[in-house]
Amino acid sequence: MGNIASKKLYDIMIIGSGVTGLAAGMYAGRFNLKTIVIGNLRGGVITTTNIVENYPGFKRLSGMELAKEIEDHAREYKIDIIDAKVKKIEKCKTKSFLVYADNKIYEGKTILFATGTIYRGLNVPGEAEFANRGVHYCVSCDGPFYKGKKCIVVGGGDSAVKEALLLSEYASKVYIVYRGEKVRPEPINYERMIRNKKIEVINNTNIVEIKGDKFVKSVIFDKPYKGNKEFKIDGVFIEIGHIPLSDLAKSLSVKLNEKGEIIIDKESKTNVPGIFAAGDVTNSTWKQAITGVAEGCIAAYHAYVYVSQNTIKPCGD
Repeated sequence: MGNIASKKLYDIMIIGSGVTGLAAGMYAGRFNLKTIVIGNLRGGVITTTNIVENYPGFKRLSGMELAKEIEDHAREYKIDIIDAKVKKIEKCKTKSFLVYADNKIYEGKTILFATGTIYRGLNVPGEAEFANRGVHYCVSCDGPFYKGKKCIVVGGGDSAVKEALLLSEYASKVYIVYRGEKVRPEPINYERMIRNKKIEVINNTNIVEIKGDKFVKSVIFDKPYKGNKEFKIDGVFIEIGHIPLSDLAKSLSVKLNEKGEIIIDKESKTNVPGIFAAGDVTNSTWKQAITGVAEGCIAAYHAYVYVSQNTIKPCGD
């Protein structure tokens, strides 16, 4: 089994240190639970968001600032926050769990998965080849490199339109390429989009190939646009959703839906006693920072109830 990294038997081990996991850690700390938060991306994907305007209590701030506010709040309580990648989780006969993170092992009574998602790719020729050489997944990270350039944002949801709006602050022209009939952002962002003269929407169209030499030079559409399938472009930003990071949960027989999302109930419980989940990795239909944070806090409360009502011993007992 190896050596346990801490002599603590944690009450809750939170896997994922994004805003969902950090908020859950804050609430777990308030309940005086022995708490550890383990993740390899402190603050989570919201740290790549330039402006957040829909988190109650903050009219406007960056994703990095929001994550820092929640982390600072969590650190008001006696919890451990560890930067590490979780490689494996085992359940013991005593009902406790062992978490293998990098070269250490942590033990606890409950697990909360707040592992989030990763960016979904197009999976077309040229995408991998030109990654970070014209193909990107984060405008706030890479948009400033495209001042005065022509760019494409792929996708039709609110996130894609927000990325296009931000990219228009740098690029001379932004094309939103969407496979559907009509883009579907939040109404306020739709209004911003149609007022923005730099943005043009190309509907009912897919990119089937990305071409270039050292950097992206063009894309190939599946149908002609203005008489030609090949379209010259400087950068392609892909915003078509995310893949849930649920493999660790699956290894513990936690039920997933057809999308690979962890199925939870209104108390953030999974089908496995002692295992909870919250945020983007779950089957919640509306995924926002505020909803993930709420689910994390709900999970922390019900983990507190579970620990209070069950006798769980260390693995070696």
